[in-house]
Amino acid sequence: MEKLINKLYYFVKPLLPRSVQLSMRRIIMKRRRESLSSVWPILERAGEKPNEWMGWPENKQFALVLTHDVEFAKGQEKCIKLMNIEKSLGFKSSFNFVPLRYEISTSVLEELVKQGFEIGVHGLYHDGKLFLSEKIFNERYPIINNYLKKWNAVGFRSPAMHSNLQWIHKLNIKYDLSTFDTDPFEPQAKGVETIFPFIVRNGNEKESYVELPYTLPQDHSLFIIFKENNNDIWRKKLDWIAEKSGMALLNTHPDYMSLSGRPAYEEYSVNLYKDFLDYVKSEYKGKYWNALPKDLAKHINNKNFLTNFYSVK
Repeated sequence: MEKLINKLYYFVKPLLPRSVQLSMRRIIMKRRRESLSSVWPILERAGEKPNEWMGWPENKQFALVLTHDVEFAKGQEKCIKLMNIEKSLGFKSSFNFVPLRYEISTSVLEELVKQGFEIGVHGLYHDGKLFLSEKIFNERYPIINNYLKKWNAVGFRSPAMHSNLQWIHKLNIKYDLSTFDTDPFEPQAKGVETIFPFIVRNGNEKESYVELPYTLPQDHSLFIIFKENNNDIWRKKLDWIAEKSGMALLNTHPDYMSLSGRPAYEEYSVNLYKDFLDYVKSEYKGKYWNALPKDLAKHINNKNFLTNFYSVK
């Protein structure tokens, strides 16, 4: 049923104005929000440590991973400015680009890498069809692998958080970002129910990657759909993750950030994001590991723990 609903949605979506799409999502998500307070934004059982958990480098209390999905050309135009904001505050992040939705700027990719940030692949077309059938996925994954190689990237995130952890083994990646601990508002509403990274194996050591679920609510949901005027939910969830010594992984979108001036339609002020980073710095100075996704994946693989935490047969 879920797959059928997704097919219908992505068939109708191109026919609807963006404003109508957003209005529909607001109505549906706001109606569901109250009834889901016990599982979002915090799902208590997601804070349980895996049995083989060995902690973070230098005995840091928790890991902080900042990621950005660049959904349109307008988002790509903001990447360097956003990178500079993060850099000035002492943070680093990864930016995921959609290879065939807009023209990719080589200079932007090169500058991000030069400054010590990371780039990854965000689907292929961002049309919601990547996992609709195995036939479609098999047609597209070799092209995705070509872009991974071309960009010297080792990470992937699927648009709209659609995922099939078994099929993803066909991608030449070190890590995947296509899941979440809990987010019942996503098209595939079932989360992995953990705030810790884990290794996904497919029967042998060579066919494995590290799964890094996002654990802080996405910016679009908070500030565009729910129209929150502060970042209290991010703060509250971060405090809980820090208490559990987990991984605080945030996914934001340059497309929806207003980096200067009054936010336009479907935008929010970047000050909400900057204020959150300031909160991390002031409240948890010296207690967090701000890791690029590739470095966190390397840490997990080097430790070789969580071996049996998740297995795809």
